[in-house]
Amino acid sequence: MIQQNIIQHIRIHDKSYYPSDNVLMMSVEFGMANQFIRDLSENTKRGLRAKVKRGEFPSTAPVGYLNDVRMKTIVVDRKKSKIICEAFELYSQGNSRFEDITKFLYDRNVRSIYGNHIHKDCVKRILSNPFYYGHFRYSGEIYEGKHKPIVEKKLFDKVQKVMIERGHPMKSRIEPKPFCGLLRCGTCAMMITGEDKVKKVCKNGNIHRYVYYHCTKKSKIIKCAEPCVREEVLAQQLSEILSNYAMPSPWVKEFNLCMEEDKKTANRESSMIISDLQNKVCNLSEKIERLLDVYLAQDIDRETYLKERSKFFSERKTIQEKIQKLETDATVWLEPMREWVETVSTLDEIVKRNDLPQRKLTLQKIFGSNLILHDKKAEENPSFPYATLRVALQNFSHSDPSFVRAGRLGFEPR
Repeated sequence: MIQQNIIQHIRIHDKSYYPSDNVLMMSVEFGMANQFIRDLSENTKRGLRAKVKRGEFPSTAPVGYLNDVRMKTIVVDRKKSKIICEAFELYSQGNSRFEDITKFLYDRNVRSIYGNHIHKDCVKRILSNPFYYGHFRYSGEIYEGKHKPIVEKKLFDKVQKVMIERGHPMKSRIEPKPFCGLLRCGTCAMMITGEDKVKKVCKNGNIHRYVYYHCTKKSKIIKCAEPCVREEVLAQQLSEILSNYAMPSPWVKEFNLCMEEDKKTANRESSMIISDLQNKVCNLSEKIERLLDVYLAQDIDRETYLKERSKFFSERKTIQEKIQKLETDATVWLEPMREWVETVSTLDEIVKRNDLPQRKLTLQKIFGSNLILHDKKAEENPSFPYATLRVALQNFSHSDPSFVRAGRLGFEPR
C-alpha cells in the first residue's frame, strides 16, 4: 500500500517511512516487528498456561472475589461473597427467576460497574460458574483452583439442576389446583385433575365457586366412570390420612436418644469411612493421569479427553467435599433419619394449618405417587418406613416407647 501511494507516511516512535524509502530494509524491519509481536504473544500464553497449571486463575476475579494486585492472587470479597452464597441458596429453592436474583443482588448493593442492575444473562453466568466451588474454566477446560471456594459443590449441583428444570417452563394460563398431580384414578390409573365450577343463584344473584377433582379419563383402553369429589371433602380425607402417620412425642424423644448413641458410635467409626473415600480420591487422580497419557499418545481425541477429564474432576471434588463434611461432622448419614423423625412429628401441625400446598408436599414425600382416588375416597399405599410406623401406631401404646429399643423386634411388627 505504501508502494502504491495509498499510504503516504508511516510514523512510529523513533522513525518514519515514505514511499521513496528502501523497500528491502522496510520489509526486514516490518518482519522483525511482526516476529517480535508473535514471540511476545507466545511467551504470554506460555506464562498464562503455567499460571493455570499452578491453580491460579489468569483473569479478572468474578463477583464475590477480588484481585490482589500486590500478591498477584485472587482473594474472597468478605461482603459480596456472603451475598453471592445467599443468591445460590435462594435460586436452589426453585421458586426464583434470574430477574428475582438480579433484584436480590441489587437490593444488597451488588451491582454493575455503572451502578445498575446486573443483567439476567450475567446472573446465569454467575450461577453456572464453577469458580465458586473451587474450580475454574480456561480455554474450554476445567482446572482445580487454589482460591477459597464460597459455595459447596452440593449446592452448586442443585442450582444447575434447578436451572435445567426451569430452562423451558410450561406456560399455562390456568393456575394449577393444590392437589393436581398428587392422586391417580383407582379405575384407569390416570392422573386426577382439578376443575373450577361456578354456580349462579338466580334469586339473590350470588355466585358460588367450587373446585372439583376428577379423573382426566385419558385412557384409551378403560372407560372410566369415577365420580368427581369436592376439594373440601378431599382435603378432609387427606388430613385424616396424614393424622394416621403422626408420631407421638414419647416416641420422638426415644428416637432422638437412639440417634444420639448412634452419633457417638459414628464419630468413632468415621475414620474408616474417610480412609475409604481418600482411596477413591487417589484412584480418580490416577485415572486423570492415565487419561492424560492416553491423550498424549493420541489414542483419543481432544473432545473426549476434555469431557472425561471434566467428569473426573467433578467426581473428585464431590468426594473431597464428603471427606471434609465427615471430618467436621461424622454423623451426616444420620440426617435422613433426623428428617424422617422431624417429618412424622410435625404432621399434626401440618393438618391443623389450612395450607393445602404444604399438605400436598408432605403427602408426596410420604406416599410419592401411591395415592389413589376411588369412589370419592382417597386411599393410600404407604412404603417403608411409613407402613411400619402405622402398624406400630395401631399395635403399641402411644405413651410407651420401650418397643423402640426392643432387641431384634425393633420398629418392625411381629
